[in-house]
Amino acid sequence: MQTFKTSLSRALSALGAAALALLLPAAARADEARLILPDLGSVQFLGMSGRSLLLFGLVVCALGGVFGLVIYRQLKGLPVHRSMLEVSELIYETCKTYLITQGKFILILEAFIGVIMVVYFGWLRHFDASKVIAILVFSLLGIGGSYGVAWFGIRVNTFANSRTAFAALRGKPFPTYAIPLKAGMSIGTMLISTELVMMLCILLFVPRDYAGPCFIGFAIGESLGASALRIAGGIFTKIADIGSDLMKIVFNIKEDDARNPGVIADCTGDNAGDSVGPTADGFETYGVTGVALISFILLGVKDTTVQVQLLVWIFAMRILMIVTSVVSYLVNEAAARARYGGVDRMNFEAPLTSLVWLTSFVSVALTFAASYVLIPELGGDTTLWWKLSLIITCGTLAGAVIPELVKVFTSTESAHVREIVTASREGGASLNVLAGLTAGNFSAFWMGIAIAALMAIGFAVSQTGLSHLMLAPAVFAFGLVAFGFLGMGPVTIAVDSYGPVTDNAQSVFELSVIEAQPGIKQELKKDFGFEVDFERAKHYLEENDGAGNTFKATAKPVLIGTAVVGATTMIFSIIMVLTDGLTANMQFLTILHAPFLLGPAAPSSTGSPAPPSRRSPPAPTARSSSSRRTSSWKARRRRPSPTRRRWWRSARNTRSAGCGTSS
Repeated sequence: MQTFKTSLSRALSALGAAALALLLPAAARADEARLILPDLGSVQFLGMSGRSLLLFGLVVCALGGVFGLVIYRQLKGLPVHRSMLEVSELIYETCKTYLITQGKFILILEAFIGVIMVVYFGWLRHFDASKVIAILVFSLLGIGGSYGVAWFGIRVNTFANSRTAFAALRGKPFPTYAIPLKAGMSIGTMLISTELVMMLCILLFVPRDYAGPCFIGFAIGESLGASALRIAGGIFTKIADIGSDLMKIVFNIKEDDARNPGVIADCTGDNAGDSVGPTADGFETYGVTGVALISFILLGVKDTTVQVQLLVWIFAMRILMIVTSVVSYLVNEAAARARYGGVDRMNFEAPLTSLVWLTSFVSVALTFAASYVLIPELGGDTTLWWKLSLIITCGTLAGAVIPELVKVFTSTESAHVREIVTASREGGASLNVLAGLTAGNFSAFWMGIAIAALMAIGFAVSQTGLSHLMLAPAVFAFGLVAFGFLGMGPVTIAVDSYGPVTDNAQSVFELSVIEAQPGIKQELKKDFGFEVDFERAKHYLEENDGAGNTFKATAKPVLIGTAVVGATTMIFSIIMVLTDGLTANMQFLTILHAPFLLGPAAPSSTGSPAPPSRRSPPAPTARSSSSRRTSSWKARRRRPSPTRRRWWRSARNTRSAGCGTSS
C-alpha cells in the first residue's frame, strides 16, 4: 500500500509538472519523444551498412537466448530426489503467487501512468494518436520485458536450488558450485538478449520519426516494472526473513527447521528480493542507460554521419557483450572443472572471482579491437577510437574492482567479518550492530572513491578531442562509463543470482528431511549410484551459501552504480532538450528560479521572454493572455505598503539585471 501511494503521488507530480511545462516557450517544450533517428544505412561498416550490421546482431541475440534456454533444459533434467523436488516446487508455487499479485499491481499502476501519458502527450503536447498509441504499447512491452525476465529467473532458480542441494550429497564440492552459476548465466544471457532484441527492433523496424516515442515508452514501462518489483521484493524478503527468524527465536528451533512454516516464505523472499528485484532492475538499468546515450547522441552531436557511427558502435559493443560473457564463462568453467572437479575441498569464491576478472579482461580487449575496426576515424580524428574505448574500460574495470572492494568487507575470509563475529561473541547485539555499521560505511566509502576516480579518468580523456564533435563531451563520457559497468552484464547478473540459489539450496536440504527418511542411503545407492555423506553435504552447502551472500553483495553496487552514473547522462539530455541544445533559457538553470525546483528548467509565462531558439521563430512581443490576467489581478489588489513597494522595486531591479526570478 505504501508503494502504491508513493507511485500515485509521483504520477500526480508528473502530471502537474506536465501541465506547467505547457506554459513554457517552444524551445523549453521540446522532448526526447520528438527525436528523429538518422538513417543507419547511410554509413558503411566492414563492407556493409550499419543497418545490416545490426541485423546480424539480432542473430547473435537470438543465439544468446538459445544459450539461456539450453541451460534451462539442462537444469531441469538434472537428477534430484523427490523429497527435495517437492520442496523446490512448493517454493516456486509460492513465488508464482507473489509474481501474479505483483503483475496485477503493476497493471494498476500502468493504468494510472497510461492516463497521464495520454493526457500529457495527446492533449497537452498535441501528438498524433498513432504516436500516443506507440508510447503506450512500448510502455507495456517494457513492463512485459522486466516482468518476463523476472519470471524466467524465478523458474530457473527454483530448478537449480533442489538440484544443488542434491548434488552436494555426492560428496564433491564442484557440482555444488557449478549448478548455481549455470543458472545465473542462463538468466543473464536471456536478460541481455531480450533487452537487446527489443531495442534493436525499435532501431531497425520502427519508422525513424516514431523511434523517439517508442524509446520513451519503453523506458517508462521497464522503469515502472523494475521499481515495483525491486521495492516490493526488497520489502517482502526482509519481512519474510524477520518472521522466520522470530519463529526460530521464540520456539528455540534451528535454522531452516522443517517445523517452521516461515521458512518457505523466507525462501520465496530470497527469490523475490535477490532474484526478481535485481533481474528486473538490471533489465531496466540496461535499457534506460541505452536510451540516455541515444538521446544524448541525437541532441549533442550535430553531424549525422557521426551520429550513425556512434549509434552503431554502441549497439555493436552491446552485442559483443553477450559473446564475451558466454566465452569467458565456458573457459572459466573448463578451468574450474579441471582444477576442482575431483577435490574434496574448494574455495567457492575463487572460481567466481576468476570469472569476473576474466570477463573483464576479455571485454576490455574486445572493446579496443571492435572500436578500431568499427570507428577507425570519427569526425576526421583517427585517435578517438582508443579514447572512447579507454572511457568504456573505466566502467568495465569498475565491474571487477568494486566486487574486490566489497569482498574485503563481506567475504567469509574477511578480517572485518571475523571482527563482527568476535564483537557478537563478546559484546552482544549492540556491539554487533556497531561493528556491522562500521564495516558497511567503510565499504561504501571505498566504493564511492573508486567510482569517482574512474569517472575522473573518463572526464580527463573526454577533454582530449571530443569537444569538436559534440556538446558537453564529459557528460557523454559519464554515459560511456555507465555503459562500461554493464560491459559484462550476463556475468554480473549470474553472480548476483548465485546467492538466492545457494541460500535456497540449504533450506531445501533441511526442509526435505531427507536424512531422516528410512532406508535413504540404500535408496540413493540403488537409484543414483553413490554413497551419501550428509554431514559433508551440509558443510558444502553452508560454505557455498557464504560465497553466495558475498557475491550478492558485490553485484548490487555494480547495478546501482550503473544507474547512478547513467542518470547523469539522462538528466543532462533532458537539460539539453529544455534549453534547445544549450542555446536558450540557460539563465533559468538555477535553484533561484522556482519552476526549476518543480521540474521544468525554463521561465514561466509571467517572467522574462526566452531568447528565440534556433528551431522556433522569435516570440511575439505582445503579452500573453495569462500575463494580462496576472496584471489585472495585481491591479485589483489593495495598495501595497511602503515596505512591500520597496521589496518589489528591489526584485524588479534584480530581474532586469538578469539574475532574478520571475514574479
